[in-house]
Amino acid sequence: MAAITGLRGSGEFTTDFRPTNYRELFTLLEPNGTAPLNALLSMAGSSETDDPKFNHFRDEMPDRYVKTNATQTTSDTSIVVTSATAGVLPFIVAGTTLVNVRTGELMTASAVNTGTNTITVTRGIGGSGVAMVAGDTLAVAGFAAQEGSGAPAAVSFDPTMDYNYTQIFKTSVSITNTLKNTYLRTGSKEQEMLTKALKLHMSDIERSMFFGKRAEVNGNTAQPTRYTGGLLSQISAATTIDASTAGATAGKFTEKEFDRTLIETLFAYGSKEKVAFCGAKVIAHLQQIGKNRWQPTAVQGSYGVSMTRYSTFAGDLLVHLHPMFRQIAGMESSMIILDLPYLNYRYMKGRDTNLKRDVQAPDVDGSVHYYITECGLEMTQSKVHSIIKNWALVE
Repeated sequence: MAAITGLRGSGEFTTDFRPTNYRELFTLLEPNGTAPLNALLSMAGSSETDDPKFNHFRDEMPDRYVKTNATQTTSDTSIVVTSATAGVLPFIVAGTTLVNVRTGELMTASAVNTGTNTITVTRGIGGSGVAMVAGDTLAVAGFAAQEGSGAPAAVSFDPTMDYNYTQIFKTSVSITNTLKNTYLRTGSKEQEMLTKALKLHMSDIERSMFFGKRAEVNGNTAQPTRYTGGLLSQISAATTIDASTAGATAGKFTEKEFDRTLIETLFAYGSKEKVAFCGAKVIAHLQQIGKNRWQPTAVQGSYGVSMTRYSTFAGDLLVHLHPMFRQIAGMESSMIILDLPYLNYRYMKGRDTNLKRDVQAPDVDGSVHYYITECGLEMTQSKVHSIIKNWALVE
């Protein structure tokens, strides 16, 4: 059984698993190397697009609670809610029951005015009204219909559209014919250069999928330049945790604080099993605070990308030390948590990673080859992924 939600197949790297191109060949050769995210995506979620701008729809259920905007007496029947939660008002209709989470008072909505952010309610169902203070949470507690009544007001909501672009990546190799025919003890220089260029090419794609920002330059011209949006720019601000301000001490997470973050934020949406790419400092912190919760063995079904499981009641993290995070200042104290079923590698039709050979001009006494990929990252939901940054200290 595959250990990572959403990955297909037996978990073995075999050349006949699917048609092989250079990107897949790279993941076969070096699954723990420069591009572990691409290694996972190549087996988990890849699909072609026939346009450099690819769209998808996002939808989610509302939180179904509002917060009071001011003090309300025990008998007030017009309850004003904060503008920050007023977007939930269309989901509250006559007959909706609401509970004040702080006081336990139950009330029933009879009318809603979205223009003034006001709910008209019947107070103290099954008891009596209790005074409210600003910021009280009124959560939807169900629905109560009068006997013999007709259909309630209909509630519906539409998905929103999001998009990203494919980006063209190129990495070239140039070698003279003299060098091609020179005997070297280290073997073919051309093949060595091609292997190294493929590593650099996949590293470029990997880095863009983390750090890229969606953009189209000169979009109205015949030859625009497009940039794919990466993880850091697409992951919701609601699930980004800055340890320099989140913990009791700046930059420090205790085991208790980290576990609370997992429960309240990181596993609040999406799957109960997620992949965490970490920097070296975060790995050291996790090893220090969770020694008796680690299973220090390679997780089966992760397609050669070695991972270690960090288990909690909220869910499991499959942790991997990303080599790129060693090389970029600041990333050593970062953790990127990904829910793989909501990520997809999109490549332009016929333009997944390929090697273009012998593209040199006719009068050149040598060979020029280059790898080319036109691809982008599709994130179908953003709240299921999370970022922890600036985790510098641990007890």
